[in-house]
Amino acid sequence: MSTLRAPVRVLPTLNDDGTRRWIRPRLFQGRFYKRRRALAWALMALFTALPFVRIAGKPAILLDVVHRQFTVLGRTFLPTDGALLMLLLLSIFVGIMLMTAVAGRVWCGWACPQTVYMEFLFRPIERLIDGDLAARRKGSSPSDARRVLKHATFFALSAVVANVFLSYFVGTSALAYWIRSSPFQHPTAFLVMGTTTLLVFFDFAYFREQMCTVACPYARLQSALLDKKSLVVAYDTGRGEPRGKKGHTTGDCVDCKMCVAACPTGIDIRNGLQLECIGCTQCIDACDGVMDKIGRPRGLIRYTSDEALAKKREAAVRPSAYRFRARSLLRPRVLVYVAVLLALMAALTFAARQSAVADVSVLRGLGEPFVVQGDLVQNHVRIKIENRTSEDQDFTISVLGASDARLVSPENPLHVAPRQHSTAGIFVLAPRQSFHLGRRDVKIRVSNGAGFERVAPYRLLGPEG
Repeated sequence: MSTLRAPVRVLPTLNDDGTRRWIRPRLFQGRFYKRRRALAWALMALFTALPFVRIAGKPAILLDVVHRQFTVLGRTFLPTDGALLMLLLLSIFVGIMLMTAVAGRVWCGWACPQTVYMEFLFRPIERLIDGDLAARRKGSSPSDARRVLKHATFFALSAVVANVFLSYFVGTSALAYWIRSSPFQHPTAFLVMGTTTLLVFFDFAYFREQMCTVACPYARLQSALLDKKSLVVAYDTGRGEPRGKKGHTTGDCVDCKMCVAACPTGIDIRNGLQLECIGCTQCIDACDGVMDKIGRPRGLIRYTSDEALAKKREAAVRPSAYRFRARSLLRPRVLVYVAVLLALMAALTFAARQSAVADVSVLRGLGEPFVVQGDLVQNHVRIKIENRTSEDQDFTISVLGASDARLVSPENPLHVAPRQHSTAGIFVLAPRQSFHLGRRDVKIRVSNGAGFERVAPYRLLGPEG
């Protein structure tokens, strides 16, 4: 039975017959790789250490879903902070758009957890255990003992990563207790940790680069986010073509295919910017090494823009370090992104400051809208206060703009426990003649005597006569 083969390669991770093409990139430790490695180690150390850091006595990051409390940089947010969450997500989204418009997929190649852990933790261990890549390409596959050792190491690392990830949601104290105790005492947490471990192991042991080329939607957005002036990793066709062996071509590309061997997603950068390119710069390091050996200038593959390549603006002598010009940044797309991002950050800062101590809601009382008591009209008002701090708070309720009105409350000031909410029922009594067409506008103030104050407008209802 014959196999139907595609006329062209559909995905770099698939062979012509549809089977999985395992990509084992060759390592080139050039200047970009060394910079990425230093950044990757710093990011992995930060990810591991961040749950243990305390700011103002609170974890730097704790996403306590069970108790609906989210602590970020020492500040605790509650589920009522829907506006803050919306502004934060919008700021992140616009920030990604801005970063992509300016520097292409720099996030994917330099800071994405998938790339960081794959290329600087799991892949180095694989190279160490499996042995020389050249020998494996000649047909010498790793022994069964090496494969078992590699996957056991991968599984142990996946468990560590899963436990660190879990500490962001339960805290380091609870995690330490769970690790020391039996899994039967906390089966749900153990199941979550086990599932996360299996997912991490599946990703880095099997799925690998397909997370970037198949699953991640970011690559499919880059066509809309990039423009001709965006910084990308590109091959200089004008300088490299026609390609061929040294001495038999007028172009600088000797067709050694080292850039293809180095690519962790299996593409040929010489075919132009492609969806699978994550901007990891391994092809740059590989090509620069070849250029050094044959005595030609670096930068055949380099950081540049489509516009710069098209207009031949850059010199051919050592152009690998692309320098942005001011006019490259001052373009409508970038300016709009910057303006929107600044507006969102300003709104986020203002909203965060406004909800620093407590959330106050002024609600109309249950039952009749008002009660007439002789010459007085009584309105029932409910004041809901949510204490956002980690300390007990006493909130005083008063009525502004109504010197002839009287406030009656069974509890004033109202005591609210840390991160709890309480509702106070108050009665506002105002003279009947002070109402116009059955209404009177006042203001209700809630304060704690320590700088916090909320003033909410409220309309009292009364008889129309």
